[in-house]
Amino acid sequence: MGLFDFFTGGSGPEKALKLKSKVTQKYGEPSTRQKALQQLGEMKYPEAVTVLLSRFTITVDPLTTDADEKEHTFELIKGFGQDAVAPVSAFLKQSEHATSWALRVLQELLPEDALLGVIVDTLQHLSSRYTRDPEKKVVLLHHVVGKQDPRVAPAVLPFLEDMSDDVKIAAINLLGPLKYEPAREPLLQLLTNEDTARRVQTAALAALAESGFGVQGYQEKVQSALVEPYSLDKDGRIQRRA
Repeated sequence: MGLFDFFTGGSGPEKALKLKSKVTQKYGEPSTRQKALQQLGEMKYPEAVTVLLSRFTITVDPLTTDADEKEHTFELIKGFGQDAVAPVSAFLKQSEHATSWALRVLQELLPEDALLGVIVDTLQHLSSRYTRDPEKKVVLLHHVVGKQDPRVAPAVLPFLEDMSDDVKIAAINLLGPLKYEPAREPLLQLLTNEDTARRVQTAALAALAESGFGVQGYQEKVQSALVEPYSLDKDGRIQRRA
């Protein structure tokens, strides 16, 4: 710490971190929180971005003030440019909150290929971890729907075994159109397992029909699980009747 830091209360990064309590203060004068946000936006340290991101993790009243402050925070983080990418990517991986805001920032700062790389990396990080709230996984999975990048399907496959049915369904809906062969058996297992929730089975049926995968090894069980408008053709593939 230099002499200037001594008289001003610490280094720039330390000052940024000390402002977190004000940024996440839900009650009291909004001006205190807003001043802290502005101070952080004028700093040029990764720690300032990290503290600004914490504003997205709380909601304040009235909601109009909350929305305005979050939009302002979004613009402040954007102002850091490429210096914001690393702290926002770390936040996306580590925080269970504000996933949509982090993705929105990264969309502004990264080309599509690099953004997809960050999302795939985050999905791989999450695939073996339990989360109390499945929303983060669902948001990330929805964000890569329709992407034909070869990195996507392997990162999504483990979510077929997630504890949350919402996560399973998001993964199923994504994998069907990709026709990813390693997903065939896990999808058939979900469809034919008597412990699988009915809505998950319905999603698996649709995905298997779209993928064109055969049901070899599961034919009798699949036949028992079929519902309208699905049927099994002579080649052992699930078809959806028009």
